[in-house]
Amino acid sequence: MSTFVGVLVSDQWLQSQFTQVELRGLKSKFISLKNRNGKVTIGDLPPLMVKLKAFGEMFKEAEIGEILAESGSVDNEIDFEGFLRMYLNLQSQAAAKLGGPKNSSSFLKATTTTHLHTISESEKASYVAHINSYLRDDPFLKQFLPIDPATNALFDLAKDGVLLCKLINVAVPGTIDDRAINTKRVLNPWERNENHTLCLNSAKAIGCTVVNIGEQDLVDGRPHLLLGLISQIIKIQLLADLNLRKTPQLVELVEDNNDVEDLMGLAPEKLLLKWMNFHLKKAGYNKSVSNFSSDLKDGEAYAYLLNVLAPEHCSPATLDAKDPAERANLVLEHAERMDCKRYLTPKDIVEGSTNLNLAFVAQIFHQRNGLSTDNKISFAEMMTDDEQMSRDERCFRLWINSLGIATYVNNLFEDVRNGWILLEVLDKISSGSVNWKQATKPPIKMPFRKVENCNQVIKIGKQLKFSLVNVAGNDVVQGNKKLILAFLWQLMRFNMLQLLKNLRSHSQGKEFTDADILNWANKKVKSRGRTSYMESFRDKSLSNGIFFLDLLSAVEPRVVNWNLVTKGESDEEKKLNATYIISVARKLGCSIFLLPEDIIQVNQKMILTLTASIMYWSLQQSVEDSDSSPSPAPSVNSEDESSLGGEVSNLTIDDAASDTTVSSQFENEDPIVACNISAASNVANEDTPVASNNTTEDTPVASGNTTEDTPVVTPDAGVPPPIENEDSPVKE
Repeated sequence: MSTFVGVLVSDQWLQSQFTQVELRGLKSKFISLKNRNGKVTIGDLPPLMVKLKAFGEMFKEAEIGEILAESGSVDNEIDFEGFLRMYLNLQSQAAAKLGGPKNSSSFLKATTTTHLHTISESEKASYVAHINSYLRDDPFLKQFLPIDPATNALFDLAKDGVLLCKLINVAVPGTIDDRAINTKRVLNPWERNENHTLCLNSAKAIGCTVVNIGEQDLVDGRPHLLLGLISQIIKIQLLADLNLRKTPQLVELVEDNNDVEDLMGLAPEKLLLKWMNFHLKKAGYNKSVSNFSSDLKDGEAYAYLLNVLAPEHCSPATLDAKDPAERANLVLEHAERMDCKRYLTPKDIVEGSTNLNLAFVAQIFHQRNGLSTDNKISFAEMMTDDEQMSRDERCFRLWINSLGIATYVNNLFEDVRNGWILLEVLDKISSGSVNWKQATKPPIKMPFRKVENCNQVIKIGKQLKFSLVNVAGNDVVQGNKKLILAFLWQLMRFNMLQLLKNLRSHSQGKEFTDADILNWANKKVKSRGRTSYMESFRDKSLSNGIFFLDLLSAVEPRVVNWNLVTKGESDEEKKLNATYIISVARKLGCSIFLLPEDIIQVNQKMILTLTASIMYWSLQQSVEDSDSSPSPAPSVNSEDESSLGGEVSNLTIDDAASDTTVSSQFENEDPIVACNISAASNVANEDTPVASNNTTEDTPVASGNTTEDTPVVTPDAGVPPPIENEDSPVKE
């Protein structure tokens, strides 16, 4: 029996919809059907599908045939990915048959998809107004704007990916290099797909959750998924300043400086509610607003809020109005006199539209927050994090959120202190490693429960051979930032190397190393006749970006436009190249979170993860080519094979074993997320990344001078040193 490695498909969204158990079983059935008929057509599927428990109890064979016939002629041949899409289509039909409106989900929550394709026309009109306002002067899009909200023009315009890429740059300026966007009146399929890939990877890089949306969804212009993505992008833009770093005046919301840490841990939505209640209390409003829906329906909270923020525009008639719709209309008139953009209608307020109310309150905050820092210490002066640590926090936060775990991370250092998020991440990248019976889910009132969670985190880390000498769970609970960053770097690096290892067959248990990645990159570039070379991941010559452009061009010649590349001799030229590299890598299909500064400054860890991400994408293409080849075990091209010391697995599976492994037709399995290799963050001191309980945050301890009781973290080691008493209880 062959060793099970995994079944990979090229579409990352499609991969995320199934567990490996499901993929293995479906692949087995698809192969057996293909072996029996020589090829698989749409007409072959109904007899197979009706035998699956997931559909056999819901549909008759004829009904399945009618549903599948909507996708094309029964004689049309399909590949394995087409088969998976047919399966999901049936699954969606089954869910709609069983479900109702209660199954729909808010677009501003952690996911962007729902089986029920219901959209809010009011939300669509609001998002269209936002796009018309912010993109009307764009050199390319102005020919298509303004969009008519009464039509489906928004979805048609979004099909080429340009609109979404431009909207991402409005939300977080500089995320996408405009030079990497394919902007033509008519795009070919390759150019269009490049734009969609660039859009989805860039959306992840600003904090959107896109694990349930794929390129094909954007190509098809599926309204519910497009609105879900657009709403997340707009939400990120509107809530961008709702943190203490960008708006230090928010410190006024706390009674004393001891509560500042609690304020830091709040999600932007919660912080916006806290700000709103702060002003409502001053205005004499006796109720507390706990949501952006039912608590705002009568319009009274809005009336009090606007009266205290802009008394010069106050109208007594607003509070005197008896009809909620009339009061809502007066509230919006008041807001317009404050120059606040109208994101909603009186009807939306009365009906309690969560998304639009949140957008409206955020706009009021931007226009006039009514805060000051009189007689208080500005929190900006209290922020001791250096620039590198801030970039690290951003990187790990975005990476964790891209994994599709249940909990969304808003502030990395605060959110991981109870250990729960770290356990979720560990369970995602090392399935089955967490003993959930010994874990406590937030909210956690008892401090020792947090320590228990974090102790299990450290224990699992040691089992994964992380270097965690004398590190205890309490170090995480206490918020030791350097230790947290060092642990997360090892976690990300482990995930990265495991993903690469899974693409290499005949490894015989041999671990994948940084040297493998380095050698692969150099040989790949050399094989295309390029002369650039990387001595190490800290090679200062990498700062001009030429090597990475050569590497990207080597794995896909069409992706780099050399007319846009500079020589990288000045700081400005280096910045242009670095920005272009990141967008091109995302355009290719790499999920990365590094910034241009990481390339310019040759951040060793970020350089490693960028190279590994390109390598992972390249090897995935080789696996797919191998999978579609009639040869039973084809290898990749010679330079890949020599650099890896073996072939790339074609992920063949044992059919008989697969059939017996599949659970009662997949219904109880949670879909896994196809975790891309993501960029990592640099730990404070690259040469001696050491964290200690006994030192201040700003004083790293050299590893050579540490005592036995000093916690030491050394994530740079290719093979972590052995840990004494690894199985013994963690010492507090």
